[in-house]
Amino acid sequence: MTVGVDMGVTDPGESPAMLDLEELLATRLLVQGNSGSGKSHLLRRLLEQSAPWVQQAVIDPEGDFVTLAERFGHIVVDAERGEADLQRIAARVRQHRVSVVLNLEGLEAEQQMRAAAAFLGGLFDAERDHWYPMLVVVDEAQLFAPTAAGEFSDDARKVSLGAMTNLMCRGRKRGLAGVIATQRLAKLAKNVAAEASNFLMGRTFLDIDMMRAADLLGMERRQAEAFRDLARGHFIALGPALSRRPIPIRIGDVETQARSTSPKLMPLPEQPAEEARDLIFAPPTAEEREHEREQVQRRPAPAPMPSTNDLLARVVRERPAMTAPDAPEADPQAREAGLNAVMGEILSDPDAAFRSHAVLYQDFLVRCRIRRVPGGPPDLAEFRRRLTVARAGVDAQIAENPQWEAALRGAEGLPEDIQGVYLLFARAALEGAPCPPDGEIARICGSRSPGRARRLVQYMEQRGYIVCRNDLRGARIVALPDLGWETRAGDANAEMAPEPPTRVAEGG
Repeated sequence: MTVGVDMGVTDPGESPAMLDLEELLATRLLVQGNSGSGKSHLLRRLLEQSAPWVQQAVIDPEGDFVTLAERFGHIVVDAERGEADLQRIAARVRQHRVSVVLNLEGLEAEQQMRAAAAFLGGLFDAERDHWYPMLVVVDEAQLFAPTAAGEFSDDARKVSLGAMTNLMCRGRKRGLAGVIATQRLAKLAKNVAAEASNFLMGRTFLDIDMMRAADLLGMERRQAEAFRDLARGHFIALGPALSRRPIPIRIGDVETQARSTSPKLMPLPEQPAEEARDLIFAPPTAEEREHEREQVQRRPAPAPMPSTNDLLARVVRERPAMTAPDAPEADPQAREAGLNAVMGEILSDPDAAFRSHAVLYQDFLVRCRIRRVPGGPPDLAEFRRRLTVARAGVDAQIAENPQWEAALRGAEGLPEDIQGVYLLFARAALEGAPCPPDGEIARICGSRSPGRARRLVQYMEQRGYIVCRNDLRGARIVALPDLGWETRAGDANAEMAPEPPTRVAEGG
């Protein structure tokens, strides 16, 4: 049975623009157009016209298609749940042949990628008995199949791109027909776009996207300029389910509307400036405070992608021990002494202060293996903590002082790369030493610029961690209000003395 989906009319000619639904299920569809070209309107028209004939799943990053639920009975799946839940729901969707909208609104971009990948994976991995025909529509596909990771982690991109590739490359045999829409062909992974045999190209302005659209439609390069002149809702169609030759079509009307619409001009409210100021700067209400707390809880920061050094440390930790099975457990004191010795070797190099944590950590791991430090090396987080304390010149005597724990707690609220400066001031105050000069502060931060040191001191003072004042001779004194300590007066511009032998605190 051949089912024709009415997408609108050809332009010019006004003859019906029909899409062969069965052919679409076998050959897939790619829609491209800049923001405002009418892509979402086109997808909505396709979904509405084909809803009585085929099961549908919509990957909706902005929550625009949830309005299909009331008119056409689609089930809205809130993506704010675990990946295992999404895979289970997707399997049940295929089993019971229910049309759904996966609402990704409210998730961060990387979370959207992971949620979409989990849901598409559930559709793809369904049991063979449930491989019924399904139209899978993915709006803003460049988010889920980007050409490069960009601001996303490689792990999230690989998972999402793999799911999109399965949909477009291997989904046909499982009854899945991908319909993907994108603003930028140049941002969409080529192996995903290349699997579509039907194309609807809308208004496009960037040369690289116009050239790719013209290539896909088999048009000459000089004809690519036509994409700039297309009106909203007008597309050029090509493909076995649409037309054997490129034809312009105008998308027809839809029955449902998106929750978000194009902005319309409207007059500003008339009110005195003082009233407007009071409205803007009024203290937050109880409802607003509660909403802010809910937003923080709803949007946890995504887990950072492990760096190369983290992976290296994991390999070292998980590597089977080379000692005999009956070897005695490592002596904690011997391990601590070995780690301190390695740290001292690293910081004895004058250039160590200006190397990154990643480089120093690799050196640290190698030296630990050479020295055969028992018990294995610390992970990167512990290494950074030890390095921060060691750079501040904290020796075993200071580290064992009961008051030093307060200094460590006081530094916790600062960014990791500034904690060493706070501990440097704390160590000087605890020892009754002069305030360190800007050159020493800069070295602690891995810089040779006294100007950077002054900016860091100003940053800490603005946030109340320290208070700076000058004595009658202009020498700087730094007080630490949370600890009730202060350094002796010291010349901020003094030349740095040669570095003493590195003192590494026992216990880090």
